Amino acid sequence: MSTQEILNRVGQFSSHDLLLFEEHSVRRLFRKNDVLLHLGEICQSVYFILSGSFFQFQSNDITETIIDLHLPKEWMYNHPSLIEQKVSDTTIKAFEQSEVLELSLTNLHSLIVKSQSFLSLGRIFDQPNNRTYLFDRSLSPVEKYNYIKNAKPLIVKVFPVKMIASYLKIAPETLSRVRANH
Repeated sequence: MSTQEILNRVGQFSSHDLLLFEEHSVRRLFRKNDVLLHLGEICQSVYFILSGSFFQFQSNDITETIIDLHLPKEWMYNHPSLIEQKVSDTTIKAFEQSEVLELSLTNLHSLIVKSQSFLSLGRIFDQPNNRTYLFDRSLSPVEKYNYIKNAKPLIVKVFPVKMIASYLKIAPETLSRVRANH
């Protein structure tokens, strides 16, 4: 995916803007299970997933609770940690070998100073809307599964039932029954 394709998803950018973005962003590779953000760190960057997938989770001594599942062609970050600059209560880990473009907050601010076009990158910070729709409504397991299949159809192809069920806050057995009836 080219820089122009990535940026055209959030706004209009000149060829000079595209070069600036390339100068200020960094390509990073992650192996399966590499940690992008550790619990207790402050999120300092946003990441555009070029390939692969990631999962964001909270853990206690016994279980991992999936907070988000991230796929290619998405922006990814820990929203509360990045926006409020507080320590993360989640971990972001590569589910498989992955490649991302990283843009630090410092570099994002630098880009905005150099070109007002980069203010449109603010659109990437609206991501909590999917989670709000899923969890602030009284959706049935079938409705949750249908919503996620429409919003992020690759999730059901990439991640195992147990992870998807945790993300949707339903039992894996319930999700298996819902999927069997589709």
